[in-house]
Amino acid sequence: MNNRCFPFLVWFKYLTFADVKADFLAGLTGAVIVLPQGVAFATIAGLPPQYGLYTAMVTPIVAALFGSSKHLISGPTTAISIVVFSSISGYATPGSPEFISMALTLTLMAGIYQLAFGLARLGKLVDFVSHTVVIGFTAGAAILIATSQIKHFTGIPSEKGSSFIETWFGIVSHLELLNIAVFTVGLSTFLVAVLVRLYIPKLPNLLLALVIGGLIALFLGEESGVVFVGQIPAGLPPFSMPDLSLATLQMLAPEAFAIALLGLIEAVSISRSIAIKSGQRIYPNQEFIGQGLSNITGSFFSCYAGSGSFTRSGVNYAAGAKSGLSAIFAALILVLIVLLIAPLTAYLPVAAMAGVIMLVAYNLIDTHHIKKILTTSKAESSVLLITFFSTLFLELEFAIYLGVMMSIILFLAKTSTPEITEMSLNVSQRRFVETHTHNGLYCPQLRVLRVDMSIYFGSVNHIQNRVESILVQPDVSRILIICGGINFIDLSGTDLLINLDKKLKAKGGALYFFAMKPAVKQRAFKLGFKNVLSESQFFESKKEAIEAIFPTLDQNICATCSQHVFKECEKFEQPTVIDVIQRD
Repeated sequence: MNNRCFPFLVWFKYLTFADVKADFLAGLTGAVIVLPQGVAFATIAGLPPQYGLYTAMVTPIVAALFGSSKHLISGPTTAISIVVFSSISGYATPGSPEFISMALTLTLMAGIYQLAFGLARLGKLVDFVSHTVVIGFTAGAAILIATSQIKHFTGIPSEKGSSFIETWFGIVSHLELLNIAVFTVGLSTFLVAVLVRLYIPKLPNLLLALVIGGLIALFLGEESGVVFVGQIPAGLPPFSMPDLSLATLQMLAPEAFAIALLGLIEAVSISRSIAIKSGQRIYPNQEFIGQGLSNITGSFFSCYAGSGSFTRSGVNYAAGAKSGLSAIFAALILVLIVLLIAPLTAYLPVAAMAGVIMLVAYNLIDTHHIKKILTTSKAESSVLLITFFSTLFLELEFAIYLGVMMSIILFLAKTSTPEITEMSLNVSQRRFVETHTHNGLYCPQLRVLRVDMSIYFGSVNHIQNRVESILVQPDVSRILIICGGINFIDLSGTDLLINLDKKLKAKGGALYFFAMKPAVKQRAFKLGFKNVLSESQFFESKKEAIEAIFPTLDQNICATCSQHVFKECEKFEQPTVIDVIQRD
């Protein structure tokens, strides 16, 4: 019980001094990385810069203590930040006390959703959401993020609340208003960040870029029109109280659900991708609980909604982190850094922040996987494009729902058309083979089918059409189904098989099953097989099945048959004999 309620007790007692040292060094690296990111992401979310840092101080500690991943670093992320901004900007002015209060409420509600999902053990739901949805949404969000920063990058003013197309049209049609000083600061910051990452990857490129951008802005002077962020308060995250009024809760409930869903998809996807490298086992339900508790706790300490960060988690693993203690060290070190350098943020140019955010947005576009998806799968491509364009032109929370819905529809479409392969008996290979790829022999009275995937309400129509196309053949009165690929049968699937058995019995035969898994068979008998089908219709081996079914065949048809595929057919052999096959 303690392992589920307090999972950190499990890994904490196994830590060695070497592990703690490795976690401290990884945490130090993470703290340096998250400093500029926290400020940038809060800006994207429409919040004062310090709220991104508060989120990076509180959220990762709780998520590390109550999650299952050793390497996941939670906190502010770009995708969640843009959704927070989109969700609240229509109700309150970004940066205002009302906006901040609603952001805290949104965080609390998202956390409650996530915690409820975890306690209800709904972690498997993430398996049904294609990673293509995240790729499409993130690419669209990246363009929206860049769009939101273009006015700060160029100094060209744009109206608040403008759409994606309106913003870019306004920028392009007013290029004469370009502020060269502002553009110089933004572009210099962007280029420095890129060059440091390419040629000196061990250094914190974003932090160095912000320093260079600030120095250039100081050199240009205040008269150049460069605007500064202002000093961030030096201190611990203050206690806060979300707006719990019924009207606010009702208004933000749909947006909170979308943020909760996106956050869970991000966190579990990142955890699993790193776990593949580390060999760790991830428990989605525990991750749900960890993310939920981190957001609930954070909402009372001036944090906005957070989730797993792929960049910081990847760096944490690469830096040699051994446990969740690295995330705790990163948060505590960040507190010390903020206390020391908070006054210096008064010299941080908004244009430099825009340059960093532009690079962050560019890095969000996964061109490698996008190209792979577009060239290999039409179905996945449709999910990608629909999610991408929905993110650009529709409400962000609706884009998330639409992408998830498309992903589930794609999954159901695949599982609703299980592969049903007609098998024949190959004499030379002495085994069952697929009729459409091999020239095998088949008995005109007994057909052998292999069904791969589950037989459930979504697939019964496809299976029924395929089997009944065989039943219409006059001599076919018996069907043997190879069940090794069937993992599940529901009530609709049971009813279908019972009805098919009745039709075959009306023709003097029956429906038979070979190699059905014990758990599947037990469930099918509970759902209705018990009253209609007998144990004599189920077999463990092909030899046993053929020996039991052959005597029930119409011997008159056997006497005129030229196939003679079974050993038992020897007594009906004609002058032109076909070699028989041996069975298992």
